[in-house]
Amino acid sequence: MTSRPKAGAQLKAYLGLRVMLQPLMPLILRRRVARGKDDPARWQEKMGCASVKRPPGTVIWVHAVGLGEVMALRPLLAEMFRQSPNISFVITSTARSSAAVIGDNLPANSVHQFLPLDGPRYVRRFLDYWQPSLSILSEQDFWPGVIYDTANRDIPLAYINARIAAESFAKRKKMRSIYRDLLPKFGLIAAQDEGSSQFLAKLGAPAPQIFSSLKPAAEPLKADENDLSCFKTQIGARNVWVAASTHVEDETYVFAVQTLLSDEADRPLLIIVPRVPKRSAEIRDRIAEVGLTCAQRSQNERPGPETDVYLADTFGELGLWYRVAKIAFMGASFGGLGGHNPWEPVCLGLSILHGPATHNFAADYINLGRAGVAELIEETPEATQRIAEKVIKAILVTDNGDRKNSNAAQLVSDARAALVPLASQLIFLKTPSP
Repeated sequence: MTSRPKAGAQLKAYLGLRVMLQPLMPLILRRRVARGKDDPARWQEKMGCASVKRPPGTVIWVHAVGLGEVMALRPLLAEMFRQSPNISFVITSTARSSAAVIGDNLPANSVHQFLPLDGPRYVRRFLDYWQPSLSILSEQDFWPGVIYDTANRDIPLAYINARIAAESFAKRKKMRSIYRDLLPKFGLIAAQDEGSSQFLAKLGAPAPQIFSSLKPAAEPLKADENDLSCFKTQIGARNVWVAASTHVEDETYVFAVQTLLSDEADRPLLIIVPRVPKRSAEIRDRIAEVGLTCAQRSQNERPGPETDVYLADTFGELGLWYRVAKIAFMGASFGGLGGHNPWEPVCLGLSILHGPATHNFAADYINLGRAGVAELIEETPEATQRIAEKVIKAILVTDNGDRKNSNAAQLVSDARAALVPLASQLIFLKTPSP
C-alpha cells in the first residue's frame, strides 16, 4: 500500500496555488481551443471528463507527454498484458498534435485520454471514473498535485524511463522539497542511465534503479499498406533518403546535400519531414530558392522522375517514409537544438546520420555510434559533402535490396528482452481490481 504523502512548505504552497488557479483553468482551455492548441472535440478530457467507456476489471493508468514517449511504451504494455491478460490501460498525454497518431498506434487493450489539468476537482473526477490499480509516469512529466492526489488514494505509483539532464536537474533542484515529499511515494523508480539515477537520488528518490531507455524496444511505427504500395509504385526503382523531424538549421545542410546529389546520374529522392508541418510554405520556398523541384504530400502531388524533394508535411506518416528509405538523417542535430529520437528509424533497420547536437538523447546516440548504427557529421564546411557521400554509400551497399542494419536489429532485440523484468515489477505493484 502506498503511504500517504506529507506536505512540506513548498508542496503546501503548490497545493494551495492549484486551488486558487482552478477557476481559471476552463477559461484558459477555451482560449487554447479557440487558438487551435487544444482539441475542440476532446478538450473536456483535460477537466477530467472521460470521453470513452472504462474497461471492466483492472485498469492501469500510464502517462507520457507525447507521441514519442507513448510509442516507446507500447512493447512494455504488451509485455505487461502478456504476463497479466486481465488488465487494460488508460494512456494519457498532453500534446494535441500527437493525439490522433497515438490513437492509431495504441495496443488493443488500451484507450487514450488527455491528462487532466492539475486542479483538484479535475484530478478527482479522473480518478473517480478510471479507478486505476496502478499509476505509471514515464520520462519527464511530473505534476505534483496529480501525484499527491493519486498517492492519497493509496494507488501505487511507478516512475519509469526517467531521464534528467544536468540543466533539468538544476531547475528541479529549486523545488527539491516537493520532490523529497513525493518521490518516496513511488514503489518503483527506474532511470534510463546512471546520471539520471544520481540526480533522482539527490532529489529524494530512495532507491532508483537503472533500466535502459524504452525507446530501443519500441515497436516500429505503423504505415498504411495501401499508401506504401502506392508510393512505391510512384517512385519506381528510384532510391530514397529521408530527413526526419527537421528544423531550419538542418534544412540548410539537407538541401545543399540534395543539390549535390541532383547531379548524380541516378539521383536519389529526398523525402523531408519537417518537425512542424505548418512550416511547409516556408520550406517549399527555400527548396525553390536553391533550384530544386518539389512535390508536396498535403497537396496530393506525386513525385515524378524529375522531382528532387518530396515534402512530407503530414502528421503520423514517418513509418511510411522510413520503410522506403535507404538511410535517415535525424533533425534537430544541427544548430545546437539537441536532437530527436533516433530509435524510430533504427527500429525499422535503418542506419542514421546526425549532427553534433544530440544532448536530448546523448546516451542513445553514443550507443548507436558505438554499434555502427549512427554516424556523427560535424558542423563544418565539409558537412554537406560528407552527408552526400554517406547517402551514396548507403544506396550502393543496400542495392541488393537488404536495407537492414544487423547491429540495429540486435540492439532492438536486447532492449525488448530487458522489458520482461521491468514488466514483472510493475505487475507486482498493482492493487486488486475495484
